Order: sequence, then C-alpha cells, then structure tokens
Amino acid sequence: MFREFKEFAVRGNVVDMAVGIIIGGAFGTIVSSLVNDILMPPIGLLMGGVDFSDIFLVLKGEGPYATLADATAAGAVTMNVGVFVNNVISFLIVALAVFLLVKGINRLRRQEAAAPTEPTAPPEDILLLREIRDSLARRSEEP
Repeated sequence: MFREFKEFAVRGNVVDMAVGIIIGGAFGTIVSSLVNDILMPPIGLLMGGVDFSDIFLVLKGEGPYATLADATAAGAVTMNVGVFVNNVISFLIVALAVFLLVKGINRLRRQEAAAPTEPTAPPEDILLLREIRDSLARRSEEP
C-alpha cells in the first residue's frame, strides 16, 4: 500500500497540482491586497470617502457603529456588504487571470498542432517493394 501511495504521489500530475495549489494560494493573497489596498481606496475616495470594508448593515445590536470593527467588538450581528463586494472583485480578477492564462496556453497548443511536420521517409522494405512494383510494371509494358 505504501508503494502504491508513493507511485501516486510522485507522479507528475500530482506534483504539478501541488505546485499549482501553492502558487494559487499566494496569488490569492496578492489579489486580495490588490483589491483591498490598491483598487478600493481610490474607488471609495471617488464615491465620497467611503471605505468599502466598512459598509455593513446591523441586523442585531445597539445603535450606530462607525466601523465594522466597532460593531464586531460590541457583539453586533452584521451583514458585511463591503467585504462581500471586495471578495467579488477579487474573484473577478482571479477569474480574468485564469482565463488569460488558459487562453494563452490554448494558443500555444494550437500553434504546436498547426506546425507542419516533415513526412518521414518510408521504411526500406516499402521502398524495395515499390521498386519491384515499378520494375514489374515496366516489364509488362515492354513488347
């Protein structure tokens, strides 16, 4: 059983998948930072200084809260609309990046498939048989 697991784990596809998962996790962190730290602050500024991560609805709790952190600290039950918007934007960026990656890979595959290959020379026995056939054809044409 250990040998079977070792063969499975060492196979190229499993190793490739593991590398993809690790890089995907790191990419997710970068995209989250891009959305939260680079994209959303200017968008919030254009919308009148709104911090998207602090857009929330209080479902149960006392009074108005200035930030989501204040509401969470007070134990209020909130619906975090801004956090959801940030996550949707993160998802769209990741989806676009994956789409562009797959599109590029597919283009490379099509180019490889379209590349003309030179016909290989026929085996020697086929050449010999063709010579015999041609020779017999010439003999039958002679008077």
